[in-house]
Amino acid sequence: MSSTGLAALARWADAHLDDLTDETCTAIRVKIPFYRDSGVVDAEEMHKSVKGNIRATIGVLRRPDTSLDTRPAQYTGRRRAEQSVPLPEVLQAYRLGFEVLWDRLVAHVRRSWEPDEADGLLTAAGVLWRLSDEQSLAATEEYRATTAAILVAQQHQRSALVEALLSGQPGPQGGPWEAAALLGFPPNSQLIVVAAETKGLAEESLPGIEQQLAEYGVVSGWRLTPALQLGLVSVPDEPAPLLALLRDAATARTGISPPYDSPAETPRALQLARTALVTLPVGTAEVQVFDSSPLAGMMAMDPREGRRIAQQVFGPVLTLPAEDRAVLLDTFDAHLDHGGSAEAAGAALHCHPNTIRYRLRRLQELTGRSLTDPRQASELAAAAYAVRLLPLTTPAVGADNLAALSDRQVQTRL
Repeated sequence: MSSTGLAALARWADAHLDDLTDETCTAIRVKIPFYRDSGVVDAEEMHKSVKGNIRATIGVLRRPDTSLDTRPAQYTGRRRAEQSVPLPEVLQAYRLGFEVLWDRLVAHVRRSWEPDEADGLLTAAGVLWRLSDEQSLAATEEYRATTAAILVAQQHQRSALVEALLSGQPGPQGGPWEAAALLGFPPNSQLIVVAAETKGLAEESLPGIEQQLAEYGVVSGWRLTPALQLGLVSVPDEPAPLLALLRDAATARTGISPPYDSPAETPRALQLARTALVTLPVGTAEVQVFDSSPLAGMMAMDPREGRRIAQQVFGPVLTLPAEDRAVLLDTFDAHLDHGGSAEAAGAALHCHPNTIRYRLRRLQELTGRSLTDPRQASELAAAAYAVRLLPLTTPAVGADNLAALSDRQVQTRL
């Protein structure tokens, strides 16, 4: 092994550093389409990066007993990650750099026919092979570390934007529409809020849901709290597959708001989604969509008034034994859900239409309100929504009758 010959090659390479840099940059532009077509890495930056890496290589050729200065490779890996240059293209550029250097060394030795340099070339082959691995590894490690840091920062930013929309308090430099745009939601798209109960402390109950939705072309943003996994999701033209995906992914109780148009309505939608969640039995992995009725929304937004309405309208019904009370209230719910059709309500409850009519007459007698009077019928409907949603709000104070209804489940639809 000739250290003299290796040093001579190093001196030659150092003297031709600018030429080697230019030739390597040209090879990278010609052979790697990303560098040629994207314009992400400009000529000046590429020249600086290539020159720094070649200089570090020459330093080891000059003194093989020294360690490689990996700072240029680390800088390159970090910058290319920041510029979103694909890692395979970064590594291909390194291979081209060593290919150019080796070819130029071989051509120089063939011209000079210096015995020491020829001997040194054999040694250089092993050194360059090792340095190629070391530089590529240093660049790769820095690239991956930077990419991970960028992803974390982006996730923190997205989480903050989601929180701004959910709380109704965007930053001083932008309102809800700007926050929605930064999250990537299409202009004028409908949104829903998803509130999923965490399985453990700050443990996602919809794991990987953002990526799953993205694969279906659905934009979403998520925030994890100790008790809830909260998400804003754009609603596609056909929402059924979206709801099916959420149901398949859910591993704990999950509530969904009705669709809404304005990002400024997100805080209200959050309350409705949380309301829908609490209607579900504890310990289940069901998904509940909040009823889109304005009456349901009004009761959820003012639970204290809702409890007062429920007590005032349904007071005599709520004093009945639990089984009788549930039968009458479930019958009235079915009556509302099926457009007042006794036949449809009977089919849903598996009983005769006349049984439905009898129960409704009894309900009217107990409440003193008629279903044929529009005003009184609306009071009954409002009270029914309040009773549906009561378990979702704070416990009723001094209303044992209402508390007994906490096991009734809401069957609502988008």
